[in-house]
Amino acid sequence: MKESIRNLSFDNVDAPEFFSLPYRRGVGLMVINKEKKIFIGKRIDTKNGAWQMPQEGIKDDETIAEAALRELQEETNITERDVNIIAESKKWLYYDLPEFLIEKLWEGQYRGQKQKWLLINFLGTDSDINIKTSSAEFKEWQWMDLNNVPEIVTPFKKRIYLSVVEEFRSTIENFK
Repeated sequence: MKESIRNLSFDNVDAPEFFSLPYRRGVGLMVINKEKKIFIGKRIDTKNGAWQMPQEGIKDDETIAEAALRELQEETNITERDVNIIAESKKWLYYDLPEFLIEKLWEGQYRGQKQKWLLINFLGTDSDINIKTSSAEFKEWQWMDLNNVPEIVTPFKKRIYLSVVEEFRSTIENFK
């Protein structure tokens, strides 16, 4: 895995053009069920079928919660009435795209994302979840143990997932 570009030193070298690109504002959703398992989906648009929790960009006129609820319905068909927002990450979390993806995603306008993460309690049943939506991003999904989630995500998002797991761990463990 490449080291994050924020941790590299480029003394006396012209920095690659992507250093000047901004981060896209986004929201990530850690959705838990009654068994305290985490919703995770396998992406449709990658060769290796990378796994991730739902996430999306925040439109200019949206709050973090509005973007999260919109994305949840678009990707999983889970509606606002089937969830409860439990917590929001204390700070923005950042990830950088690998260089080869910068031109392929978001029309090359961003170097990665800065995300606020929400912990969301799913109140419905598995039959309420439908990933075959008009905005389908996942080809399959499952409920996963909290500790396993960071282990199956794409490497460039692993650090952010470890941060989210650590921040929400005690809330999940103590949730009734």
